[in-house]
Amino acid sequence: MTRYLRLLGLQLRTSGLLAAQYRWDFLIDGVISVFWAATAVVPLFVVYGEATRPGIPGWNFGEALVVTGWFILLQGILDGAINPGLQAVVEHIRKGTLDFVLLKPADAQFLVSTARFHVWRVFSLLNAGVILGLAFHRVGRPPSLLGVAMALVLLVAATLLLYSLWILIVSAAFFVVKVDNLTYLFSSIFDAARWPSAVFRGALRFVFTFVIPLAVMTTFPAEALLGRLEPQTLAGAVLGACAFAGLARLVWLKSIGHYTSAGG
Repeated sequence: MTRYLRLLGLQLRTSGLLAAQYRWDFLIDGVISVFWAATAVVPLFVVYGEATRPGIPGWNFGEALVVTGWFILLQGILDGAINPGLQAVVEHIRKGTLDFVLLKPADAQFLVSTARFHVWRVFSLLNAGVILGLAFHRVGRPPSLLGVAMALVLLVAATLLLYSLWILIVSAAFFVVKVDNLTYLFSSIFDAARWPSAVFRGALRFVFTFVIPLAVMTTFPAEALLGRLEPQTLAGAVLGACAFAGLARLVWLKSIGHYTSAGG
């Protein structure tokens, strides 16, 4: 474990040094992230902009803004820590250069997952903090300590779910090589996580809770912060995230067996 923590620290330091070489890009990306956060919030003003509009059942503007703030937080984690390394795996598989990773004396999944980080995505985390602060100002009360603790547990679960889903998508590259359409599809689907799960009905609600668990990623943490998440729901979300992680690990190990190197 200590060895892998040292490797993770090394990868983070390398990514930080790379970002420092392009300081203007770092600042420009920070400004872009502010505009992107604004575009995520604007639809809420449209939905709640007039008293005649019903809004989202069970969610007032401030509460829905908590979901959006959490979505921006997860988007920053996805784009900053999960996407960069795993997207590079697809290129390795396509070019047959994954050998350089597989021959290293460390777990291949760990190495590809931590190969690259986009440090500038820290701005998204700051934006999320600001939006969550504004949201609870509108709600009129801060979250309880228990709610924060439950939300932090769900943050780990949500990150694990996002990572596991990406591992499943990347594993498909061992069979079909070109998975760009799958990645674009997942990004488009994940965009729906900015809304509370109450907007979905019927089959969509089932899919976005159990198949692609968007509700676990954003709605459940928001409900925890608002003090209305049941402990059994929290336990189910954690168990589900662990099950997804186990499935992703099995699929990854099985998929590596189908890898053919450039010289194979």
